[in-house]
Amino acid sequence: MIPPQEASVRRREIEDKLKQEEETLSFIRDSLEKSDQLTKNMVSILSSFESRLMKLENSIIPVHKQTENLQRLQENVEKTLSCLDHVISYYHVASDTEKIIREGPTGRLEEYLGCMAKIQKAVEYFQDNNPDSPELNRVKFLFERGKESLESEFRSLMTRHSKVISPVLILDLISGEDDMEAQEDMTLEHLSESVLHDVIRISRWLVEYGRNQDFMNVYYQIRSSQLDRSIKGLKEHFRKSSSSSGVPYSPAIPNKRKDTPTKKPVKRPGTIRKAQNLLKQYSQHGLDGKKGGSNLIPLEGRDDMLDMEIDAYIHCVSAFVKLAQSEYQLLTDIIPEHHQKKTFDSLIQDALDGLMMEGENIVSVARKAIIRHDYSAVLTVFPILRHLKQTKPEFDQVLQGTAASTKNKLPGLITSMETTGAKALEDFADNIKNDPDKEYNMPKDGTVHELTSNAILFLQQLLDFQETAGAMLASQETSSSATSYNSEFSKRLLSTYICKVLGNLQLNLLSKSKVYEDPALRAIFLHNNYNYILKSLEKSELIHLVAVTQKTAERSYRDHIEQQIQTYQRSWLKVTDYISEKNLPVFQPGVKLRDKERQMIKERFKGFNDGLEELCKIQKAWAIPDTEQRDKIRQAQKHIVKENYGAFLHRYASVPFTKNPEKYIKYRVEQVEDMIERLFDTSA
Repeated sequence: MIPPQEASVRRREIEDKLKQEEETLSFIRDSLEKSDQLTKNMVSILSSFESRLMKLENSIIPVHKQTENLQRLQENVEKTLSCLDHVISYYHVASDTEKIIREGPTGRLEEYLGCMAKIQKAVEYFQDNNPDSPELNRVKFLFERGKESLESEFRSLMTRHSKVISPVLILDLISGEDDMEAQEDMTLEHLSESVLHDVIRISRWLVEYGRNQDFMNVYYQIRSSQLDRSIKGLKEHFRKSSSSSGVPYSPAIPNKRKDTPTKKPVKRPGTIRKAQNLLKQYSQHGLDGKKGGSNLIPLEGRDDMLDMEIDAYIHCVSAFVKLAQSEYQLLTDIIPEHHQKKTFDSLIQDALDGLMMEGENIVSVARKAIIRHDYSAVLTVFPILRHLKQTKPEFDQVLQGTAASTKNKLPGLITSMETTGAKALEDFADNIKNDPDKEYNMPKDGTVHELTSNAILFLQQLLDFQETAGAMLASQETSSSATSYNSEFSKRLLSTYICKVLGNLQLNLLSKSKVYEDPALRAIFLHNNYNYILKSLEKSELIHLVAVTQKTAERSYRDHIEQQIQTYQRSWLKVTDYISEKNLPVFQPGVKLRDKERQMIKERFKGFNDGLEELCKIQKAWAIPDTEQRDKIRQAQKHIVKENYGAFLHRYASVPFTKNPEKYIKYRVEQVEDMIERLFDTSA
């Protein structure tokens, strides 16, 4: 049971909450009424706005459609006016461009090409829309005239700016070929940048719009002449400079290459001049031979003019390769790609034909010289052939894409030179063997025969051209081994050839020596020649090449030399036999000699004196150019004579075999030695 007091309190609380809830409900009802009123007002406004929009739309849409139609009409009018202006402009092209076309493109190429573009479009318009219009003929005439002017401008630019490359610049270009940095610096500028730009623009226009390829003929003719004249100018430079020593050369453009050392010219050892130097060298060393009848024309007869011709040709070949490479680089910028190879082929023909013709002339001269047995002439072929073979890879690269006839020109010349060289080598070997014995041309003093010196000098030239000479010989081989040609095979072939020449020379010398009636002079002659051959082989290192196929060659020559010395020494037997101990009288000291014994001693002294004087008189006029060999033979002979004559003199000088001892004892031992010392010395 809740107490009455608490119940009263709770009732008041409930009544208060109820009153609050009623107030809240009353507020909500008022709010709903206001909201309904606002909604009604908004609906009314929207209804009014919709009505107004419908009215506006009904008013605007017709106006919009009318405006759109007007705009379309305006655009059509503008397009029509534009087309009319465009068409009318074609009728003004001729008058607008005629003056510029008549004056030509010089100095304003871009403006001129712009005019040509307008004329071309006019031609196309009239051809498509009004082919009977007189305007078509007028613009056609202007187009043809403009095209001719562009062709003329192309020719003029190429003619005026295609300059001959100076020999000095070419030499600098060739000499710098091993230095990549220098080579970049030495890139040739055939046309200036502005001229090249104009030429390229004209050529492209002529190809694309002019439908004309005649300019390509103009291009190759002008550049071909420039290339040919540049190479001929280099050759002329050599000719004018032939009086100066060495290869004519000056560095080009020194201001651009202050820190770059001057390059040396193309190295070409083993020239004819070297043969002359060798001849002088052996003369200084006492190995030179006197002229003795040989139908081989002496090597030393060649002059510096021949060296100049060789140098000039070799440099011209290198120049052709470098200039042709440069020409092709220029051509690729100017000539369309599918015409480049053909144009380049035509461009290089004159210069290439000139080089090939000159090479064939060299071969022809060598052939004629070989017929005259002038084998030194073939030495001109060796350096040239070697250079051609070394340059062939570059040649082949430059001539890629050219006609087969163009590519085959250099291989044809190489084959011709190899054939001629091989023929010369074989003929030379045969001529060494068959060189006739001419008594009136044999050296009177028994010195080295000219045949020997010429043969050795010729062989020495082959040292500098071993691969070239080996290839010459291999080119004539038909055996299977020749097909597998290599450097070792070449070396063996050349060694075999040299041994053949030396063998033929030895046989011929033996035959020639029979011309001498005196066996001692015959021995001196063979000794001098064998010694000259051996010393020459050793000095020039030919001996190493000989040893490839003939291991005992050096020892064999030394045996031959020693054999001839012994043969010579036998000539003194007729002197020493008089004073030898055999058949000499035996006597006792203090016992008087019989007349027969005295007479025998007198005869021995007289025989020795007469024989000594006769031999010394004869052999004094003989020659042994090699100082070492001369001293060796003198010393050996002095030893033999001193030993025999000293013993003889010691035994009989104090014997009273005559009342006039000075009549028979004419020479002391020292005097005899002095007489022998003066042998082989024509100046004594």
